[in-house]
Amino acid sequence: MAYSLDDKLVVAISSRALFGFEDAHQIFAGQGEDAYRDYQLERLDEPAAPGVAFPLVKKLLRLNEGEQSRVEVVVLSRNDPVSGLRVFKSAEAHGLAISRGAFTQGESPWPYLKPFRAGLFLSAEATDVRQALANGVPAASIFEGTSRDGGNPDEIRIAFDGDAVLFGDSAERVFQETGLAGFHEHEKEHRKEPLEPGPFAPFLAALHSMQRGDVPIRIRTALVTARNAPAHDRAIRTLMNWNVRVDEAFFLGGVEKGEMLSAFNPDFFFDDQEAHIESALKNDVAAGHVMHGVRNEDS
Repeated sequence: MAYSLDDKLVVAISSRALFGFEDAHQIFAGQGEDAYRDYQLERLDEPAAPGVAFPLVKKLLRLNEGEQSRVEVVVLSRNDPVSGLRVFKSAEAHGLAISRGAFTQGESPWPYLKPFRAGLFLSAEATDVRQALANGVPAASIFEGTSRDGGNPDEIRIAFDGDAVLFGDSAERVFQETGLAGFHEHEKEHRKEPLEPGPFAPFLAALHSMQRGDVPIRIRTALVTARNAPAHDRAIRTLMNWNVRVDEAFFLGGVEKGEMLSAFNPDFFFDDQEAHIESALKNDVAAGHVMHGVRNEDS
């Protein structure tokens, strides 16, 4: 019988998001594919350093402790298959149970997200992230850097922006067209109408479903949004309508997000605006850019 991924949360991740391959990528960009391959093969027995998304992946895999397998992590990489050897050897060296992947030698790997049943895609390649989002897969662009151990060793913490991330961008478009006063009036008038789901609504729902079970590591989620009263009402009612909850909610009304995120201390934060990503990174919070919605149409 074929191995089924249908009952699992599948996290697809690029090698540069999982491991610190910045030096190798610079060689690829400057010297070409053959030099890159030689560089990786010379270091085949040298485990790559953890990358930005490594701590999150390590914690998510802990959801498989015990008898039930809940999470599958697959590598989707533009590496060639030979260079992919180092990826798997690095995963093994770091104790990550990763055994599946696709290595496409320079071609975009996004077409393989659907066959792998991906419920999340993290990549340093912005083009691949855009294509994934356009095809209905929750995806975020990772800003490369070093791994950060955020603490909370027995808890997975994930924070989400609201509009254009958990929710669609229709309300954000109203804000762009009418300004803050018009936005607040619109949201008051429509507070009982649920917002449409955004690209990360399925990922939040998957986390919520696991929270309701007996899991070996706690999951804690947060909504961190620039909304404030009275526009908070519609956001809360929308989550209630979906029968999905977040554990904490921050309605900041334009206050910079980074310091609040640092206090919540998530393993990862997802937002559609680069300014909020930069604020998170300045406060030592790992973050991914969700390249979706009106704010990203011209970028």
